[in-house]
This record gives sequence, C-alpha cells and structure tokens, in this order.
Amino acid sequence: MSETAEKPKGIPLGSFFGVPVSLAWSWFIITGFIVWVFGPQVARAIPGIGYGAYLVAFTYAVLLALSVLIHELAHALTAKAFKWPGARIELNLWGGHTQFSSFHATPGRSLAVSMAGPAANFVIAGVGYLLLELIQPTNPVVDLLWGILVWANLLVAVFNVLPGLPLDGGRLVESAVWKVTGSQDRGTVAAGWAGRILVLLMVAYFVVLPLVRNQPLDFQLVLVALFIGGFMWVGASQGINHAKLRLRLPLVTVQTLMEPATALAVESSLADVAARIAGRGGRVILIDAAGNPHGVIDEQTLGQVPRELLASSPALSAARALSPGAIVSANADGRALIGYLATLEGSEYAVIDQQNRIVGLLDQANIVAAITGKPRRPDAH
Repeated sequence: MSETAEKPKGIPLGSFFGVPVSLAWSWFIITGFIVWVFGPQVARAIPGIGYGAYLVAFTYAVLLALSVLIHELAHALTAKAFKWPGARIELNLWGGHTQFSSFHATPGRSLAVSMAGPAANFVIAGVGYLLLELIQPTNPVVDLLWGILVWANLLVAVFNVLPGLPLDGGRLVESAVWKVTGSQDRGTVAAGWAGRILVLLMVAYFVVLPLVRNQPLDFQLVLVALFIGGFMWVGASQGINHAKLRLRLPLVTVQTLMEPATALAVESSLADVAARIAGRGGRVILIDAAGNPHGVIDEQTLGQVPRELLASSPALSAARALSPGAIVSANADGRALIGYLATLEGSEYAVIDQQNRIVGLLDQANIVAAITGKPRRPDAH
C-alpha cells in the first residue's frame, strides 16, 4: 500500500466501486514466470494434457490477479470509508498496490486499511475451501485450479500479515510504535527494520539452512525466495529512507540554514560591493527599486576580479543571477518550506524578514544536506 498518488501506467482496466484500476506492463513478467514454473507441474499432475498445461498455468495467473485485485479493493474501500481521497489500484510485477492522495491518518485507521487486504484473502480462501468440499468438482483442471487458488490466497494472507514492511503486517509494527511515540515516521523506521529482519530469516531458512545440513537446494524455491526477499528488502529500505527524510524536516529552517546577506542597489559597482563586504561581511544581494533580487555576490567571487577594475565594473557583471521571485521568508521551515521552494526556479533564494528587508541567502545545497544528513558538496555555492 502506498500513500502517494501517481499517474497510472500500463493498461487501464476501468473503475471498480469508483476506484480506477490499471494493469502495469510488468504484470506480464510475473505471469510469464508463473506459466514457466507452474506449467510443468500441471503437466505432471494431469497426464495427457500436453501443451494445455501452460494454458491452465496462465488461467491460474489470471485468477491470482483477480485475488490481488480483491485484496487491493479491500484496502481502497476501507480507505474510502475513512474518506481518504484519490485511491487507485495498479496490478504489477509484485502483485499490486493501492495508492492514495494526501490524507490524515491515525494509527488505528492505518492498521485497519492495511489489514483489510489480508482479511479479504482469508475470506476467499475460507469460502473457496468450503465450496470445494461441497461441490467436489470432477474435472481435474477445475479441481486443480480451485485447490491451488484456495491455498494461494491462504498463503498470500498469512505472508502479508508478517510484521514487517513492505508487507501489510508491517503497519502493525508501525501503528504500535506510532501509538507509543506519537510519530508515524519512527513507526515506519521500526517496521522497515522488521521487514529487513524477515528477509534475513527467509534467506537463512531457504538457502543457508539447507547448505548447513548438506541438503540439495531446490532451484525454483530458492529463486522465488530471493525474488520475494529482494522485493521486500527494497520496499523496507525505501520506507526507512523516506521516513528518515521526513524526521529531518524539522531541521530545515531558513534561519538556521541561511548565510547572512545584505542588499545593495542593482546599479552599484563592484567597489560598492567590496566596501559592503569589508564592512559587514556575508553576501551581497543586488535588488532593484521594487526590492526584487537580481543577483548575488560573495567574497570568493569578488576576489576573482582585479582590484583596479572594481570601481569601473558594474556589480551585475560578477553576480550570480537569481531567478525571478526567488524570495523566501526567514520564518519558513519544514514541509511547507520544501513545498514552497519546489515552486521556485534556481538553487539560491534571497531571505527577507518581516519588514521585507534582505537578511540572508538560502542555498539549496544546505537544504539537501539538512534533509539527507549528508555533508554539503564542496563545489556547491
């Protein structure tokens, strides 16, 4: 389950209960894999079926996709009950996922939406098993598909409730930590690490343990385990990284990240700029009569100009240009600041105080360093 709405890719399948559904091209990859693995098993289970075994395998892939669709619809419809907007479903290489627009969640609602998917699979498995026992189909193909679909839904349900991201059960860990700490992002980090531990346990069980016991490895089983483990590790790592970025957002404040700067008229000479830097230090931002910033000069840039040319050279000749409207309030911070800067061009922004006076220069490189926790690049302005 994802929390960011994106433009659908692949083949639109229409809308179910008001929820748009699309089929990603990557779905055909997993379908081909299922046909390749399941086809020979069908041929062994039903002698004489010939190449029809691969058609049965393809039918199983389609039925499995329908089960995934019901799983994701359970997520989406539960979310709609909580008035979460913008739900859309994509069936893809990993099965499927449900996306939402921005919304306000609570630990309980997040858990309810997540657990609705596995609950739907448990219902399919249970109802399917009861009907299979009652009807007992005599056609071997129907019996095989019905039985494997029941077990597949049961396994998908059990697997998805395991407590670690990106599985639905990861929201159980997330919600518990969220409830205790009051921070969803801390819960996401904990759930991501739980997901990584699950991957290590999976690899240990299916790969390491047989080797320690000198048992032969089942190539197909190992391939499936590594495939699923890789998907889980990537998903868990993405969850951890995104949550850590959000946890650092409070560190993103203009007042702590800006460099001091003062304003000079755009008509000034480089000699005026040199005098200002010598007297007050910091950067100099060139502004027009309306207060709009046009360029910035720092001591390093000024030092590259021969001293004998300072008086006769206009300040703009050595200034780094600032994009139109590249102005930010000294009191801005956090998510609102990041969203606002995303609407501006350029990588440097003039900082103004409550009296609309230039007080600093904000460099995008400093913002990136604060969010990622990585040091600023030496070549950044």
